[in-house]
Amino acid sequence: MGPAQIKDPLLGPVSRYTWELRFYRIQRGRLVEGVAMAAATFRYLVQLHRDVPKAARFYSEGLGFTIDVCTLRWAELHSGPLKLALLHSPSDHVEQKGYSSLLSFTVTDINSTVTKLMALGADLDGPIKHEIHGKVASMRCADGHVLGLYEPA
Repeated sequence: MGPAQIKDPLLGPVSRYTWELRFYRIQRGRLVEGVAMAAATFRYLVQLHRDVPKAARFYSEGLGFTIDVCTLRWAELHSGPLKLALLHSPSDHVEQKGYSSLLSFTVTDINSTVTKLMALGADLDGPIKHEIHGKVASMRCADGHVLGLYEPA
């Protein structure tokens, strides 16, 4: 049994996540398995930006997101299971110091990623730190959203 598995008395070793989503009931003398439905499911994280196409290009070219939809007012991007939506907002609503989302990314080469993001308009928020577990950096995109970068040791 792996670390992400548990021993279910009926199914044997199963994924911890599978087990949490399954339920059992007795129906007509037989054990019936069902799947619990969540009350809410995550749709996407929304960020406000002054220039939506520029922000979409930043995430696409700088961090490898795939652009699904991009207009002047709205964009939808994804990276693996993460869905990011970018919404146009007047400049006075975008930058609220201290009230930004923080997106954290694992990267293979933190130096080249920082260089690429700076070329796309990001600012490095302090130096790249060399920790025992790897390198870490904090950046802000042009609209002030915080990006955390992590390169494992």
